[in-house]
Amino acid sequence: MSRHFEPVQLGSIELFCRAAELGSFTAAAQALGLTPAAVSRSIARLEARLKVKLFVRTTRQVRLTDDGRLYFEHCRQALGQIEAAERAITGRQGQPVGTLRISAPTTYAHHRLLPLLPRLMERHPQLAVELNVSNRNIDFVEEGYDLAIRAGNPPDSRLVARTLEDAAVGVYASPAYLRRHGTPRSLDDLRQHACIQFELPSTGRPVPWIFVAGGREHDLAFDSRWRVSDDVLGCVSLARAGAGLCQTFDFVAAEALQRGELVEVLQDLRGRSRPFSALYPHNRHLSAGVKAFVDFLLNEVQGVSRRRGRPAPSRPRAARAPRASG
Repeated sequence: MSRHFEPVQLGSIELFCRAAELGSFTAAAQALGLTPAAVSRSIARLEARLKVKLFVRTTRQVRLTDDGRLYFEHCRQALGQIEAAERAITGRQGQPVGTLRISAPTTYAHHRLLPLLPRLMERHPQLAVELNVSNRNIDFVEEGYDLAIRAGNPPDSRLVARTLEDAAVGVYASPAYLRRHGTPRSLDDLRQHACIQFELPSTGRPVPWIFVAGGREHDLAFDSRWRVSDDVLGCVSLARAGAGLCQTFDFVAAEALQRGELVEVLQDLRGRSRPFSALYPHNRHLSAGVKAFVDFLLNEVQGVSRRRGRPAPSRPRAARAPRASG
């Protein structure tokens, strides 16, 4: 059978049907946890593909054209058959099947996810993984992703966030840098050092370094000569090369620390962490593949946390606040 549909096109058909049922792009967006603009763009692509107008748009409402009404009736029946097929097979099969599309940031992908994926694939031989290693923001609907892993606070209430771990951070420098410039002993000492800053691409602002001192939490940002955008691993590479100090996740620095390429400083001021979460849309059916992936990763990461004496929370929650790359 030749393939006529891409995953994004099928998603556009689902959006079209919901807009047709509700008579409003805005209502469809609210029901699906999307923006009206995303719904409008998706339907516009569908109309361009079909070379017909599906809706008559006014400032207050949308209504189906004759072509749109005919298309809606056929699509509604087809989607109903797909749902029935999914219900029929998910009750029978114990193993996840198909392709799982995942987006993960460079830090977590290289130092956590990629070393674990072969074990997941061995456990689920009928599951395929398509992994995008990138720190950019993604659109689940338009790009067809099933799940994303992100550092920092999750993006918005349209996504479910499953915390994978609260990753501890430390301040690191190369032995050569410390021989030349000395070892900082306090927060005030950092002002005299080259502190390599990571800038969030979405804001252009440096991510503050986080500490606990005197029983209080401190967030510090520096006016530094060294700034890296988009990829945190660039900060670590600069630190290894002797450019200055960087604050990064312990799991990122671990190998360089063991090889003697980095040394941790200010250990008595550590104690804070940044979360990594698995994100997926509220209104998306949680497939067997997504569930298997999240459960596997939680089990693996929590195993590491238990061995280190740190709990890793796993309760699902609604996401809130702007996203951060990692």
